[in-house]
Amino acid sequence: MTNQLLEIAGDSAAEIADSVRSLIDRGILEPGSPLPPVRALAEAIGVNRNTVVAAYRQLVAAGAVETAGRAGTRVAGRSDLAEEGFSADTVLRDVGTGNPDASRIPELGPALATLAGRPVLYGEPTVDPALEKWARDWIEADLPHRDDVRLTITGGAVDALERLFTGALTRDDPIGLEDPCFLSAQRTVRAGGYRPVAIPVDDEGMTVEGLRAALDAGVRAIVCTPRAQNPTGVSLSERRAMALRDVLAPHPYVLVIEDDHFSMLSSSPFHSIVGAGHRRWALIRSVSKFLGPDMCLAVTASDPETADRLAQRLSPGSTWVSHLLQRLVVSLVSDPAVTAHIADTARHYRARNTAFAETLTSLGIATTAGDGLSVWVPVPGPGRAVAEQLMRRGWLARPGEEFVLRDDTAAAHLRLTVHDLSDDDAERLAADVVAAARSLAPTKKVMTRP
Repeated sequence: MTNQLLEIAGDSAAEIADSVRSLIDRGILEPGSPLPPVRALAEAIGVNRNTVVAAYRQLVAAGAVETAGRAGTRVAGRSDLAEEGFSADTVLRDVGTGNPDASRIPELGPALATLAGRPVLYGEPTVDPALEKWARDWIEADLPHRDDVRLTITGGAVDALERLFTGALTRDDPIGLEDPCFLSAQRTVRAGGYRPVAIPVDDEGMTVEGLRAALDAGVRAIVCTPRAQNPTGVSLSERRAMALRDVLAPHPYVLVIEDDHFSMLSSSPFHSIVGAGHRRWALIRSVSKFLGPDMCLAVTASDPETADRLAQRLSPGSTWVSHLLQRLVVSLVSDPAVTAHIADTARHYRARNTAFAETLTSLGIATTAGDGLSVWVPVPGPGRAVAEQLMRRGWLARPGEEFVLRDDTAAAHLRLTVHDLSDDDAERLAADVVAAARSLAPTKKVMTRP
């Protein structure tokens, strides 16, 4: 403890937090190591107690340390945050993947035959002209109030998020994230050393009061999912989007990132929270949900300054997105047979999710299908406890706790990916969810508000 007191330094909360991070990075403070008590550290380095409290809060928010009640504050373990996708080495039926249906991803054969052409060399434009033309038609229709739209191509939505953060923020900057929150967004924020600020989500999307509180807390950027919010499946209503634009109006230089990940598969209209006068914004649309996760490409529309910062991190020939991949995307999305297939796939996801939600509701757990690849199922109690009961019945589910930033009510959920289950398997899963929930709360009414 004495050595730690001697090595931690700083006059401000940010400086103290950086000092602790340095000790963690150098291995002096290992996972599980206790930090000095607030009062002792404040006296040792000659700062106000509240300054140390604020520093510890920054470290907790960044995932570097964790509080343990009376046991004090300790360096967090290096266990990874939850990730999307299949769980390796399990014999259970995995219904927590968040994956699209592999059988409904378009075949690449016909499109690959169209890729022959002149090689692209160093120094050439990073965006394929044909892709840029298609992307403008796809995106600008939803941005009628903007006449300054610039397009950038990145290696998927998460790549776009990381580049946008790096171009606009510095370590420890606060970022407003929806709560519950998409796993990849959480990982990107934590890995970059930024501080997540939770903005609650309700049946109409990001809440007005939550956004206002985040802005009051000084967030430098906000990530909003306008449609098929992951994990809840909620889409912004027109009324809510308008209210959020009003709240953002006095803050035109806060970077507002809209991740429209479900885009072509969504059953909901697109409503933007970016007003006509907002100065820093970006709209991300990935192709991974409808062309497959291996098609690592996203289109980012943004204001010119944000686009310039993105472009600085996309060097021709080194960090650009392959023109072969760009041409492949254009070939696929320009094919009427493929677009018809995508529309049919969207109907399939909606129908399967709706049927599963209706089955659960009929069995006593009131569930709304929402939009997206999964169903957000309310359960009476911690989702992790229900998921453990489901494991005994042969299912691997994704508990709500993995998506939570601060909202403990969201932990009382499961996120289930059910669109690729047969009718019989879907009915069996629904019955097992109800049985698992009842086994934890035998005297309680199971039905709850989604």
